[in-house]
Amino acid sequence: MRKISVVIVVAMAAALGGCAKSPESIAPSYISEVGYQAWSCPQLSEETLRLSSAYATAAQQQEKARTNDVVGVILIGLPVSSLSGDNIAPEIARLKGEQEAVRKAMVLKNCAAAAVPPPATAARASAKAPVAAVNIPAPAAAASAPAKK
Repeated sequence: MRKISVVIVVAMAAALGGCAKSPESIAPSYISEVGYQAWSCPQLSEETLRLSSAYATAAQQQEKARTNDVVGVILIGLPVSSLSGDNIAPEIARLKGEQEAVRKAMVLKNCAAAAVPPPATAARASAKAPVAAVNIPAPAAAASAPAKK
């Protein structure tokens, strides 16, 4: 009986190894920033937003595939989403690579620093609960400075 349970555990571990990866664990594909060097800063900013939105959608799809794989392994011993083509890891790798290429192009063109988020950060932030805005008081030196007439 002990050998059977060891075999089952090893088989389950092997099956889980075939499950879809989490979006965060997928490495970006290399995409050159040269294709974006002719773009203006506003165009690059728009592309950043488009890529962040596409990544957020793809990440949700990948998480669903990952969950379905785990459930499939538990119920029937097979990573069903990975076998059916729902695993979109190559698409996520491409989107991450494009985000990095756009970010590099923005840095090379000296586009606004606030508009140069690290790859996929906006997608991760939008997937989390909203955060309340915090009012930061003005520095004391600026508040106590005499007003000019």
